Amino acid sequence: MIVIADTTPLNYLVLIEEVGILPQLYGRVLIPLAVCEELRKPETPGAVRGWVAQPPAWLEIRPVKQNPDPALQELGAGEREAIALAEELRATRLVMDDRAGRRIATQRHLTVIGTLGVLAEAAERGLIDFSNAITRLKQTSFYVSPEVLNMLLERYGKDH
Repeated sequence: MIVIADTTPLNYLVLIEEVGILPQLYGRVLIPLAVCEELRKPETPGAVRGWVAQPPAWLEIRPVKQNPDPALQELGAGEREAIALAEELRATRLVMDDRAGRRIATQRHLTVIGTLGVLAEAAERGLIDFSNAITRLKQTSFYVSPEVLNMLLERYGKDH
């Protein structure tokens, strides 16, 4: 399984202290250089900068061999390189939250999962308490519509 991650899901999973579910679900996770650079920016939360400064053994930082497709220019550098790396390596999954990035990745026949999808998959496998993870996620800047959140809590919450 080849899994590529974008900046935002890693950021939130670190902040809610659930980033450890990624290797449990997928083994190793690859990120392009642009994602690594975004995670190191001064405006990135200190916990995230500290995490990427000493990356775990399961996280592999991989340069993109070819310049990303000019059609991806509307996206941020992390999204562009994550999609390019996913295409280059024929990734099994692309972990991305950015709406425009997800749309383009899906059009390119990549399998995309977001932060909530990762948490739901981990809950389904009994790796986390979904309700507790969502409570912590709500304390960050993460946004999800109340309707989607309620649906997910009904499905994966404590009574799952």
